[in-house]
Amino acid sequence: MSAHRHHRILTLGGIAAGTLALLVTAAPAHANTEVDEPDSFTSAFTSMATPDQVVDSEGMEAPGEPGATGEFTFRINSDLEIICYDITVNGITGDYESPAATATHVHEAAAGESGPPRLAFPNPEPVGDGPRTSSGCLQGPFTTGLTDDDDVDTGEGFSLAQIEADPAGFSADTHTENFVPGAVRGQLTEVPVGGLETGGGGTANNDSSALLPVIGVGALAAAGGAGFLAQRHRRLSHVRG
Repeated sequence: MSAHRHHRILTLGGIAAGTLALLVTAAPAHANTEVDEPDSFTSAFTSMATPDQVVDSEGMEAPGEPGATGEFTFRINSDLEIICYDITVNGITGDYESPAATATHVHEAAAGESGPPRLAFPNPEPVGDGPRTSSGCLQGPFTTGLTDDDDVDTGEGFSLAQIEADPAGFSADTHTENFVPGAVRGQLTEVPVGGLETGGGGTANNDSSALLPVIGVGALAAAGGAGFLAQRHRRLSHVRG
């Protein structure tokens, strides 16, 4: 091999390597990135999910699995686009089923209405007769793996600030092979932290002993979830304005 040709190959190799490094450096963050819990949150929400709140894609009543219950707790830092989730479901049988990437979602849907999933969470495990749980933190940009009529992912462009602005316009659910419209579903509700309402950019400081409020059976009965006892209540970190 001539010295000239050898030099040319090395040069081209250097360019290719440099281009690859540039592409790697410039690549955007992956969607739904698993991240550590942030130091602070701008809001917190809970959803007590029951089978009687489930509707189908047409907004018609489609009761989920009898006796099943779900507790969804979300803590949000909308500045960082991070949502931390603690999900517990009970009484759900069979495997999960959904055309989305996972079968556990937050939908943009008011009570009694259907709507697209905006967030997809790892399904609670283990699959079996006992309680199923899922917890962690995700950072946007968010994707659901489900596309709309324009072939756009239903999570694309979604911001957690939209939940803070109108939590009642969002519901949490999980879908199974036996109850495809949803085994359980519940609307999001703001959680009082440290004596102050959070959400919508509200501010509150909270020490490490602050807990989510206990939801009584009477309140659940009013929401159609009589008989459900909350499994646990997670500690909240400092809530930042």
